[in-house]
Amino acid sequence: MNMSFLDRWLKRAQQAGSVPLAEAVRADPESVVELLSECELLRDQAAAAGVELDDSVGSLEALDQLQPVWRDDPEVLPWLGNDAGLYLGTVVVRTVRGAVWHVWPDGQPVVRLESGREIDVVAAGHEWADDGAPELSQVYAEVAEG
Repeated sequence: MNMSFLDRWLKRAQQAGSVPLAEAVRADPESVVELLSECELLRDQAAAAGVELDDSVGSLEALDQLQPVWRDDPEVLPWLGNDAGLYLGTVVVRTVRGAVWHVWPDGQPVVRLESGREIDVVAAGHEWADDGAPELSQVYAEVAEG
């Protein structure tokens, strides 16, 4: 999956002699959480609809209620799916005990639960953006159960 903000971050990190994203997750997980939580497009769409994204489970429920106007724009849809998945992951990492960001060898960020189970939140975000199902709050509920 091509996520240009990660590509830009990696390029800057490499130019500065810094470590790749996978190492950054291990070395400075809070900075990575901040990076992955930006979700600017999703935050803009939500704000335009009067929804505040405060990294809570309630905000996932509010997102599930939005009219999916982005589905009419094939250029916005994939970016919004990325953002929705990263936002879902942000809420999970910030609210589910033991959940952390992990990076697969291909660079895909996923959430790893304390049990070792890995959740491809970006794929879930794309499904939500494309079809509305499963709802983000439903994915969260399943993840939070363990």
